[in-house]
Amino acid sequence: MKRRHLLTLAPAVLAAGANSTFGKALDPATQTTAGFTISIQCWSFKNFTLFEAIEKAAAAGAQGVEIFEGQSLSPDQKNIKVGINMPAESITALLEHAKKHSIAVVNFGVVDIPNNEAAARKFFEFGKALGVYGITTESLGALDLLEKLSQEYDMKVCFHNHPKPSPLWNPDTVFNALKGRHANIGYCADLGHWPSSGLNPLDVIKKIAPLVRSFHFKDRASLTGPTHDQVLGTGLLDLTAILDEVRKHGFKGNVSIEYEHNWQDSVADIAQGVGFLRGYSKSRA
Repeated sequence: MKRRHLLTLAPAVLAAGANSTFGKALDPATQTTAGFTISIQCWSFKNFTLFEAIEKAAAAGAQGVEIFEGQSLSPDQKNIKVGINMPAESITALLEHAKKHSIAVVNFGVVDIPNNEAAARKFFEFGKALGVYGITTESLGALDLLEKLSQEYDMKVCFHNHPKPSPLWNPDTVFNALKGRHANIGYCADLGHWPSSGLNPLDVIKKIAPLVRSFHFKDRASLTGPTHDQVLGTGLLDLTAILDEVRKHGFKGNVSIEYEHNWQDSVADIAQGVGFLRGYSKSRA
């Protein structure tokens, strides 16, 4: 499914605390004992407004959200769409609503970023103003520019994989392009789209783990075929091994649950996924 382009707004809970490997890190206050932040990709709640998505993410027990471009802001401001052209007062309202529900806005994507510095810089300025950890994109053609801006703004650029026939369905495409690049450049690993392209996610992760900067975290009933998303921990993907693999390489990014199923009533399913991630973190503390 061709789903969306993203823009997030992030509360200023994202600190500039850094480590030598990955640069700017997520606020430790949002991280589990295993070192990552449990967030929800708001596409999971695409049938609702962003304010409602934030409330649902909080109800599910998450620590953050990843926002996508074009979602209506709130039930009483459906004409305001999330994006870099949002009015300043709408951004303020968003941040206040997130803070009210103890939710950090950690990332935004998947967004197309033009290979034009003036146009691309708007995305990074937006992210800087909101304190985001990273931007999720598939704009590999703008890689040189994105690498430059990622260093200037100390912000992650996370390359996402939609399934075939998307140009980035094959992880080797990104892997080969990122050789020798700055540590702020890496993958947003979408675990559900790789099986849809005939790839076992664990096999992929074993190769690319040092370059993973964020996740769209999913479970599936098939390792190498298209199925709808399962509640985390109930499908066939070895999610524990996947997390173990990236943590060997210092992963401390956002694990965004993206649940593309049961669209109208998914909070309980997503909450079970949050519980899976918290259980994993407790076991690795």
